[in-house]
Amino acid sequence: MSRLPRTCAALTVAALLAAAPAVRAEPRLQELSRLVLRNADARFGGLSGLAVRSDGNAWMALGDRGILVRGAILREGERMTGATVETIAPVLDTKGQPVTGQLADSEGLTMDGSGGWYVSFEGRARIWHYAGPGAPATAVPPAAAFGRLQTNSGLEALAGDASALYAIPERSGKMERPFPVYRFRDGTWDEVLKVPRRGAYLVTGADIGPDGRLYVLERDFAFIGFRSRVRSFMLGEDALTDERELMESSLGEYDNLEGISTWATATGQVRVLLVADDNLSLLQETELIEFALVDE
Repeated sequence: MSRLPRTCAALTVAALLAAAPAVRAEPRLQELSRLVLRNADARFGGLSGLAVRSDGNAWMALGDRGILVRGAILREGERMTGATVETIAPVLDTKGQPVTGQLADSEGLTMDGSGGWYVSFEGRARIWHYAGPGAPATAVPPAAAFGRLQTNSGLEALAGDASALYAIPERSGKMERPFPVYRFRDGTWDEVLKVPRRGAYLVTGADIGPDGRLYVLERDFAFIGFRSRVRSFMLGEDALTDERELMESSLGEYDNLEGISTWATATGQVRVLLVADDNLSLLQETELIEFALVDE
């Protein structure tokens, strides 16, 4: 058997290594800290919408029975060490009165970039805008599709950037059907974008990250606990592309995660904050969990 000279063999191996495609690092979410939140106010709980200030030091959360919670996040280095609750106020209707009954199922929350925010509702699907604390709601013109959404599976997730609002219902209607993304811009709605459905997960929250990507929080329930997943997508004019699965929890690892918000550190690292809805039950917890987006 003939053999290559040692120098030739070494050169051959080096050439093969140089020609091999580079392995791309896959981004993932790495948990940094977790808080369990409790408050003496009987209204506190049921948090399903979440927004965090761009420096990560203040938060606002939406309760699914018509409350708005505002407070601060305390930090030491990379970790959250606590979260204060400074105000708990009712979500107001277009007349400036607290929402009640079927109108109170507030689920999605996103800031407008000018000190105000938008809220999406699940029971009677609609989106309202608030100019600031104490301001009455201004209704966003509804999409025709809102009236066809399933009962108790309406506009669960709401995200926004400088150009558009993106509303996503909890259910798509069929296991093989993607979730519609209702996009509102320049005064009109379209339904061009779709979130591909992967397994039994349902949408619970969404946010536009500081990197311009759409982050989608999903949840599955299996009788003894919850599983959660976070995916992100590149926002295109006609499609969501570059799908990335960033986190999939084990069964029971977290409680009922329903809200998601993102921010970036001074070095540009994306952070993802999630909140768990305790359903106002003594058997569940209100959790804040923060992750860093890292490459592995």
